[in-house]
Amino acid sequence: MTDLSLSNQALATKPAPPSQATAFRLPTQWIGVAPFFVFALMFLIMPTLYLVIGAFRNTDGQFTLDNILQLVTDPSISSSYWSSIKISFWSAILGAFAGLAIAIAIVRGGLPRWTRSATLTFSGVASNFAGLPLAFAFLATLGRVGIVTTLLRDVLNINIYAMGFNFLTTTGLIAVYLFFQIPLMVVIIVPAIDGLKKEWSEAAATLGATQAQYWRMVVIPVIWPSFLGTVILLFANAFGAIATAYAFAGPTLNIVPIKLYSQMNGDVLHNPQLAYAIAFGMIAITGIANVFYIWFRTRSERWLK
Repeated sequence: MTDLSLSNQALATKPAPPSQATAFRLPTQWIGVAPFFVFALMFLIMPTLYLVIGAFRNTDGQFTLDNILQLVTDPSISSSYWSSIKISFWSAILGAFAGLAIAIAIVRGGLPRWTRSATLTFSGVASNFAGLPLAFAFLATLGRVGIVTTLLRDVLNINIYAMGFNFLTTTGLIAVYLFFQIPLMVVIIVPAIDGLKKEWSEAAATLGATQAQYWRMVVIPVIWPSFLGTVILLFANAFGAIATAYAFAGPTLNIVPIKLYSQMNGDVLHNPQLAYAIAFGMIAITGIANVFYIWFRTRSERWLK
């Protein structure tokens, strides 16, 4: 074989450059997540930027801090923030402890296996059941002409409203919020309880620890970050709820979502720029809450690996 033939054979077997070996391909791996980014850009990022810019502008489009300062100087607005914080706090705390008790019962309580699947299925549905249907369900039960109210009046001759009972209060709204706060807590905290390894309890028993010591020194430190993170998530969940609150009590409750709705709805309180500022305050509070939730969630995930 001559040198020329060897050279031709080498050139024939030499791999083509990368640019010639493969044709140009579109990054198809991004097609699946593209709708998410488009949706987030159009319905989350851009509206948020629009609200933030509007909060620092007056009706003439000029920069101002009056809208932000009014959140503090206006007693009705500041009290609405305080009322919303109290309602969100208590609904989060009560929902967290009730949901934790239910989660421990279905995971570690020795109950039949079907109770866990049934509870988690119901919790997954109930945690998303809010708005007008939820408000109507409670009003149809404990309202002035609700089923329970009517039965107590007609059967037992007990008129709870004549005795001073009023369901359309902040306490009543907390009770309504608990309907979706407790199931949400169950759904989120169950994986953390599942993360408690059986070997930990066996090792604690081997070392002579009681059940109380095991829970105090092992279980609580492990699930504490998940618990706190979920409490913060429940707080943010209740703080931004408007459909349930407005359908439940209308404009009678002085809370931030209803105050925001009143400013945007075009009634006598119509002030779009102030509404942007109120929305900006809500975004700031829920944003801070979500940052703490992510931080606690990250700390808790190390025990779930």
